[in-house]
Amino acid sequence: MAETFTALQVSEPEPKIFSRQIIQRSIDDLPAGELLVRVRYSSLNYKDALSASGHPGVTRQFPHTPGIDAAGEVVSCSDGRFAPGAAVIVTSYDLGMETDGGFGQYIRVPSAWALPLPAGLSLRSSMIFGTAGLTAALALQALQQQGVAAGSPVLVTGATGAVGSLAVLLLSRAGYAVTAASGKPEQADWLRQLGAQDVIDRAAAVAGADKPLLKPRWAGVVDGVGGATLAAALKACRYDGVVACYGLVGSPELSLNVYPFILRGVRLLGIDSAECPMSRRQQAWQLLADAASQLPLDQLVTEIGLKQLEDYLRAMLAGQSHGRVLIRL
Repeated sequence: MAETFTALQVSEPEPKIFSRQIIQRSIDDLPAGELLVRVRYSSLNYKDALSASGHPGVTRQFPHTPGIDAAGEVVSCSDGRFAPGAAVIVTSYDLGMETDGGFGQYIRVPSAWALPLPAGLSLRSSMIFGTAGLTAALALQALQQQGVAAGSPVLVTGATGAVGSLAVLLLSRAGYAVTAASGKPEQADWLRQLGAQDVIDRAAAVAGADKPLLKPRWAGVVDGVGGATLAAALKACRYDGVVACYGLVGSPELSLNVYPFILRGVRLLGIDSAECPMSRRQQAWQLLADAASQLPLDQLVTEIGLKQLEDYLRAMLAGQSHGRVLIRL
């Protein structure tokens, strides 16, 4: 095993001034934990871009290596939970936030954070999904468990994003009539290729957000935008509609009356992958593993190396990314 490894490191040379560079790190400098993993693949998420730019809501301690996703082989496990050489996935919890993450060739974490790579997934395909896929799978399961039947009309907001695009893919495969809302009209054909039956502009998804109620349209919604988009989606749900909310790229605020809840019985569900219990996490990963061979994953992904990561971080922070960015370590 190499004593040093390559990683992206974010530093704070002056207060609130952050720099990024690819460096050689020592394995001995990794944080404490029972599990040492040789990372083969990671992926780029919006939370990673925030961490890499010094956002205090994600990371406060520097120098730091971001990356909330990692997949690779076990090097050692001091508590015996995993055998050396076992293929594992590590996502969420504190990985890539205050704990050095997957944008380096090695991570050391608590063994309870890892799960065995499910049959049906390769290390590569697991990171095409990553936290985004886990979140989309949890949203799909939430709609199914709340009784939203296959064939029903479902809206996906922020549809060109990492979670949104995977939600379009998974929901359409599960038989839902998916409408994708996006502010990137040039990606409409791509969204249809993923399975969207209809594509609408983000302005159409927000229209009427200031009204008490809207014409009932959606049996289910998967929302990653928040704010007025989420308010309009709730007001446009049919009776017994279900909205699964996982993000806030538009706004963390929600200005809303109670009419959707008391007149139509609409349910608003929060989707969290960071602290999701392991049993539920394993079920969601198994859903992804079962679906993987039937999904056009390569249509979703751009594969890069660490040296290319800076350009993609900048694009994500500027709102210019779409789909998934897979990082080969």
